[in-house]
Amino acid sequence: TPYSPHFAEGQISLQVLGKQAEKLERAAERAEESFAAATGSNGLKAEWRTVEGDLSDVLSVQARYHDLAVVGQGNPGDNVFFGGREMPDRLILTSGRTVLVIPYVGDYETIGRNVMIAWDAGPPATRAVHDALPLLKAAKKVSVMVINPKIGTYRQIKGTGDLPGADMATHLAHHGVNAEVDHVTSDLNPGDMLLSQVANKNIDLMVMGAYGHWRWRELILGGVTDHMLSHMTVPMLMSH
Repeated sequence: TPYSPHFAEGQISLQVLGKQAEKLERAAERAEESFAAATGSNGLKAEWRTVEGDLSDVLSVQARYHDLAVVGQGNPGDNVFFGGREMPDRLILTSGRTVLVIPYVGDYETIGRNVMIAWDAGPPATRAVHDALPLLKAAKKVSVMVINPKIGTYRQIKGTGDLPGADMATHLAHHGVNAEVDHVTSDLNPGDMLLSQVANKNIDLMVMGAYGHWRWRELILGGVTDHMLSHMTVPMLMSH
C-alpha cells in the first residue's frame, strides 16, 4: 500500500483510494505472471505470496523465514510515497536477515565470483562476513578491504592486530576461503574509495555491514552505508 502521512490520510477520497487499490492489484497480477515465467523453467522450487501492507514491514516479516532476501535498489528518483529509497534501508535494519541489494541500473551476469569484503572489524561487518560464508567459499577470489586503517593503534581500537584485515583473512582461511588483504588510505569519502576499488578489482559482489552508527546520524551527517546504497555499482550483501 502507498505510504501517506497521517495528516494527509483524511484528505484522500475513497474514489482515489479505490483506484489505487485496483492499480496495485493489476500490478500484483503482472508480477505473479513474471514470477511464474522466471521460476517455471529453471528447476527452482518457488512459492508466490501476495500480502497487503506497508512495503518495508511486509518484506521484513517475510524475510525472517528465509535464508536470504534479494531486493532491488529501487529507482533513486522514485517518490517516497511508493517506497523508493527507504525500502532497502528499513529491510536491512528490521528483518534480522541478510539482504542482497541489486543496483537499479546495470545487468549482472555473475554475482559472487570476485568478492570484496568492506572490513572495519565492527559488529555489523562481522555478521555480514559470517552470513556470506557460503558465497565466500564458492567465490574464485575474495578481497578483504580496509579503508583508512589506524596503523599502530588498530589493535586497541578495533581488535584486529597490527596488520588490519589479517586476522579476518586468517579466520576465513580456517573455513577454506583464501582471501587477500588490502588497505587504502585517502582523504576521499570512504564510500567513494570503496566504489573505486570495486571498479579497479572488477568486483561483482560487495559484502559489508550496514549502519555501524545510528541510522539518523548517518542520514544527517553522511555515512558509508547511506552512500553505498545511494551510489552502488555492484550487488551488495548487507547485514546489520
